[in-house]
This record gives sequence, C-alpha cells and structure tokens, in this order.
Amino acid sequence: MESLFYTSVASSMVILTLQPLFVMIGSYLIFKERVNKLMVLCMITAVFGSIIIAWGDIGVSREALTGDLLSLLGTVAISAYMLAGQKVSHKIPANVYSVIVFIGGSVMLIYSLMNHFTLIDYSSSDWMYFLLLALIPTIFGHLIFNLLLKSIGATTVSVGVIGEPVLAIILAYFILGEAVSSFQIFGGLFTIVGMGFYFWVKSK
Repeated sequence: MESLFYTSVASSMVILTLQPLFVMIGSYLIFKERVNKLMVLCMITAVFGSIIIAWGDIGVSREALTGDLLSLLGTVAISAYMLAGQKVSHKIPANVYSVIVFIGGSVMLIYSLMNHFTLIDYSSSDWMYFLLLALIPTIFGHLIFNLLLKSIGATTVSVGVIGEPVLAIILAYFILGEAVSSFQIFGGLFTIVGMGFYFWVKSK
C-alpha cells in the first residue's frame, strides 16, 4: 500500500502481475511441481496482457523507483502467503487458516496506534467502504483463495488473480462510466486468452 504514495497504480499493478511467476518458481522449489512449456507460455501471455493494460499510465522517476521496490517486496510477500497456504492446506482446514491470517491483521492496529492514527474519526461513507472491503475481498475473496489452494495449488490460484484488473475495468465501465482505452482492450484480451489456455492445459 505504501508504494502507491510514490509510484502509479499502473506501475504497481504491473509488478503485482509477476506474482504467478514467483509462485511457480516457489512451487517448483518447495513442492517439486512440474509445469510444461505450454503452461509457462500461457502464463507469460496473461502477464504480458496485464503489462499492456497498465503501459499507458506508467511513469518513470527516482521517486517511482522507490514505490516500485516496495511493490516488488509486497509481491514477494503475497507469493510467500500463497505458498504457505498451500503448505498448510493439507494439515488444517481453510477456514481455520483464514481466521489465523485475519487475526494477523491486528498488526495494522498496532501500527496505527504507534503512529497515532485515528481509529474512529471517519465519515459514514468511509465506514461503508471499510465494511465492504472487510466482507468482499478479505473474508470472501481470501477465504475462496485459501479453499482453492488445497485442490488446485498456489500457481493456478495466482494465475486467476491476474484477471482482477480486467474485471475491474469492466466493472468501472458499467458502474462508474469510465472510458476504456485501446491499451486496456488489447491487454485485456491477451490476459483472458492467456488465462483461458493456462486453465485448459492445466485441466488436461
């Protein structure tokens, strides 16, 4: 999150899309999972699509490099989270693992208290967004991811995450009335095709 103070959302998103590659390498080293060349090609196609989506908004500066480094560290952390989830998925139920992870969010409470951030002085609209963020992406989103880690593995779950920007663009068009650029259309098609073929090859 801190990276967004220094770099653009687009640049941060491009780095985040490298997550499946990190997870694939980690899965190979930790779980000895094998992937064929076609699966790697499909994954790279999906990642390339996400890069195209963000390309039009990427900016380069010394400050942006700091943000990009923070985003990279965050991506490594998310990859480790996925791999850890797959590791423990055969030992404890996904719902128990999710509760343990959510309790870990109390670190943010300690951070806020140490920096004297207010915990209650927010508008009603902010509280609504807090509630929606807690329910939809945190509880339901991550719980679904944790359930899938046992059956399909961290690499496949990570490839699915690449589709988030495409879905966000579609929702922003219909709900917020935002325009869709040629970069987003072209990159979105690459992402969907890459993801689709990856899932098809994986199912075979």
